[in-house]
Amino acid sequence: MKIGEISKHSSVAVETIRYYEKIGLLPKPDRDASGYRAYRNAHLERLLFIKRCRNLDMAQDEIRELIRLSENPEADCHQVDTLLDNHLNHVRNRLKELLNLEKTLQQLQKACSDAGRVQDCGILGGLSSELRVPHPEHSDHRDDHENHVPGTHGPGKH
Repeated sequence: MKIGEISKHSSVAVETIRYYEKIGLLPKPDRDASGYRAYRNAHLERLLFIKRCRNLDMAQDEIRELIRLSENPEADCHQVDTLLDNHLNHVRNRLKELLNLEKTLQQLQKACSDAGRVQDCGILGGLSSELRVPHPEHSDHRDDHENHVPGTHGPGKH
């Protein structure tokens, strides 16, 4: 199957498929006599697996680790469970962050004076000054672009 076909079957954009190949999540396919990529069913299955993981908001390193673990089907699944548990904790922390974001936005919305003029807008005034943003207890504050896989963070990070 050519890249357009695998894209259609998986509902994954061609550019994304090429990107997954580039970063090693999807093995590079062989080339046919004309030089086109020749994808097999194994590529489609892997692509659908990656898509399902991405739909669960898993990071690339988490997906890479799950792929690595899946290549040893006789191994104990404890590592898979641990990875999922860590991801679930990340999701829970993100939910707390989103709830705090909601509270902050509600505070800003309450600051609106209904004066009708932008210069009197409490929302813009609130955005121009530092907000008191509530932080959850035991916040594990992370940059949104970091991974959730243990051992993949830099020194001093969780």
